[in-house]
Amino acid sequence: MNFDTKSQSLILGERLDAPEVSCSWKMLEQIPQKCRVDASHLSVADGAGLALLWSLSRRKGAEVTGLRPEIAALLRPFDDLPEKPADAPGRDKSLISQLGRVSWAMLKDSREQISFIGELFSTGFLSLMRPGSIRWNDMWCIAQKAGVDALVVAGMVSFLTGMIMAFQAAVPLRQFGVDIFVVNLVALALLRELGPIMTAVVLAGRSGSAFAAEIGTMKVNEEINALETMGLDPMRFLVVPRVLAGLLVTPVLTIYASVLGVAGGFAVMMAQGFPFAALWNQLVSAVGPTDVMTGMIKSFVFGVLVAGVGCLRGLQTGTGASAVGASTTRAVVSGIFLIVVVDAIFAGIFYVLKW
Repeated sequence: MNFDTKSQSLILGERLDAPEVSCSWKMLEQIPQKCRVDASHLSVADGAGLALLWSLSRRKGAEVTGLRPEIAALLRPFDDLPEKPADAPGRDKSLISQLGRVSWAMLKDSREQISFIGELFSTGFLSLMRPGSIRWNDMWCIAQKAGVDALVVAGMVSFLTGMIMAFQAAVPLRQFGVDIFVVNLVALALLRELGPIMTAVVLAGRSGSAFAAEIGTMKVNEEINALETMGLDPMRFLVVPRVLAGLLVTPVLTIYASVLGVAGGFAVMMAQGFPFAALWNQLVSAVGPTDVMTGMIKSFVFGVLVAGVGCLRGLQTGTGASAVGASTTRAVVSGIFLIVVVDAIFAGIFYVLKW
């Protein structure tokens, strides 16, 4: 193409494709307004060429002549296209609108959670009816990562918590001469409440976030879509093994953490001169089967909760580089929040049942 300065007209060549347009676009931006464009020699035009013709006719006001009918037909759908895209409507920042958006997001998330719970229980029940359909090898590998690899962290947290509780309770109880009852306080608190909660929080930070990151990465890389294309149910293929692993390892970790927490309390009391036999007798007299069962029931529910929330947030992962990080954060925050909510519900139920 070339520009005739005498006639103030632009003469196009036979081709107007991407390579030609990329070389000539900046030059064409310098031509005067409302010039004449001779397209009688133009025979080939791709999307870039059509964009250039539209820009010349709409933004420059050029008169395009000699255009072949088949090329002119390709430009007709863009006749009503505005020269400048309309500005997006400003987002209402009033308090009511923000409350509405937050409420709608919470309702939508609640609906997805209810749907996920129903699908999980349905798929899990059918999988247990057909054990051969469960990927047991993956389940045991996940259980090892979520359970065995968490022994050190869960054990240290519980042992130190037991020591802290013993140190804090020893001083006020000693004022009444009943500091031997520190064993009762530490044991009951760990077996009924702190043992299951601390174990679940550790799993939410380690395993729940890992589940969300793994499934979220698969979602971003479109591996979930590939599984569905091959006829594999992501719920059975990815979620069920992780939930079963969480269901199995959480009670074991809870027992382990509770025992180490009580051992931490014993260590503090023995350092203060109490014999092991006296502490043991106090523990046996204070703790009953109901206390142990209370913590175990909570641990089963917390295990399913942490694993399920991690998988749900992974499946909800959007697109983009930050989507996986956002899903991981949501998995940890949601997991810890739901642990506290469910524990409060259990507290009310056990109070009514006088457990």
